[in-house]
Amino acid sequence: MKLRRIRPEDVRHLDRQPVSRERLEAAAEIVEAIRSEGVAAARRYAEQFGEIREGGAMVVDRTQLVAALEGIPRADRDLLERTADRIETFARAQREALSEATIEIPGGHVGHRIAPVGRAGCYAPGGRYPLPSSVLMTAVTARVAGVKSVVVASPRPLPVTLAAAAVAGAHEVLTLGGAHAIAVLAVGIDGFEPCDLVVGPGNTWVTAAKQLVFGTVGIDMLAGPSELVILADDNADAATVAADLLAQAEHDPDALPVLVSTSEELVASVDAEIECQLETLPTRAIAEQAMVNGFAVVVPDLETAASICGRLAPEHLQVMTERPEDVASQLDCWGGLFIGDGSAEVLGDYGAGPNHTLPTGGVARYRGGLSVFDFLRVRTWMEIDNLSEAGETVEDSIALARLEGLEAHARAAELRLKERIRASSRSNV
Repeated sequence: MKLRRIRPEDVRHLDRQPVSRERLEAAAEIVEAIRSEGVAAARRYAEQFGEIREGGAMVVDRTQLVAALEGIPRADRDLLERTADRIETFARAQREALSEATIEIPGGHVGHRIAPVGRAGCYAPGGRYPLPSSVLMTAVTARVAGVKSVVVASPRPLPVTLAAAAVAGAHEVLTLGGAHAIAVLAVGIDGFEPCDLVVGPGNTWVTAAKQLVFGTVGIDMLAGPSELVILADDNADAATVAADLLAQAEHDPDALPVLVSTSEELVASVDAEIECQLETLPTRAIAEQAMVNGFAVVVPDLETAASICGRLAPEHLQVMTERPEDVASQLDCWGGLFIGDGSAEVLGDYGAGPNHTLPTGGVARYRGGLSVFDFLRVRTWMEIDNLSEAGETVEDSIALARLEGLEAHARAAELRLKERIRASSRSNV
C-alpha cells in the first residue's frame, strides 16, 4: 500500500479532537451515576463490562500486588525492574532540576516551595493491548515525585500488570476501566479515597471522563490517537522507516503515521517496504487501517521539513537524516523527540527513560509529556516583617487597588502604611 501524498502547502495544524460530543455526553451519564450512586454504580458498570464477577472485589491491595510479582516468571520480573529503574533514573533527574527558591524583597522575603500531590490515580489501558509499560511510566514517576498514595486503575489486569504496579510502588489497583474508572478515581467511592490528580493514556471513554472530571481533580492531558512523524532524507534506510511507521500504526486503527522527506525515491521505497512488511505482521488488520490515515510529504529542503513538523507538533517526532543533531536544533514542537537512526520511538515506548505519555493532536505546541513536574505543586509564599522598608510596595498596592476600584483592598494595604508610620514614630522616640 502507498502513503497518501500531500503537498507541503496543504499540510495543516493537527486539530484532532480527542472525543466527540456524543461520546462526551455518554460518558457524562456514567460519571454522574458514580457521583450520585457511588459504589453501587461502580459495581454495576464493572459487572456489565465483565471487569469483575458478581460480588467480586474492585480493589487489589498491596499484599496481592506483591504476590502477583512473586508469581510471574523471573525473567519477566527482571524486565519490569530494569525498565522501572531507567524510568526512575530519568524522573529523579527531572525532580532534582527543580528546587525551592527564596529571594529578598524590600521589607522581607518571597519564594516558592515544592510539594507533591497527596494521592495520584494512574490509568493503564487493559483492552486491545494490556500495557504494563504504562503502569511503570505513570506510577514510578508519581512515586519519584513523592506522592504518598499512588493507585493504578486498569480493567481486567493481567498478573504482569499487577506485578508492574508492585514494582512501580503502587499501593493498590482499581480493577475498573473506561469512564467509570476515571470517575471513581476522581470522586471516590466507599472504601476508595478520591485522588488529587488523574493521569495516563486511555480510549475515548477514558479521555471523555478526564475532560468531565477536570476541576474536581487535576489531569495530565486529553490524549487522542497516537501519532508519529518521521523526518528523513535520502540517507535514511527505507526498511527501518517503514518498520517504525508500522510500529506506530499497530497501536490503533486511528493512529497517524506520517513521513516528511526530501526524497521522493525514499518515499517510494518506504511504500514498497510497508507492503512487504505488512504481509507477515500479526497486527496487519489494525496497522493497515491506520496507514490509510497517514500520509507522506515530499519537501524541497530540510528547512521546509522542519517547518511542516512544527506545524504538525506531533506526539512523536523522529529525525533520520545525515546530520540529525543539526536538524533537531531547528525543531521546537514535539511530545517526544527521537534523534538519529538508532533512536527508535519504540525504545521510548518501552522505557529508555523519558515518559511515553505524550501530548497528541497538536497539544505539543503548549505542553510536553507526562513528567515528575505534573505531580508537583509549586506554591509561592511571602513574608514582610519590616514595613518600614516595604513602603513603596504598600503605596503602590494602595494606588493600584484604587485604580481598579477595589476600595477594601486599598484600605487593607493602607492599614499597613499606618503601621509603618507608627513603627517609624516609635523608633524616633
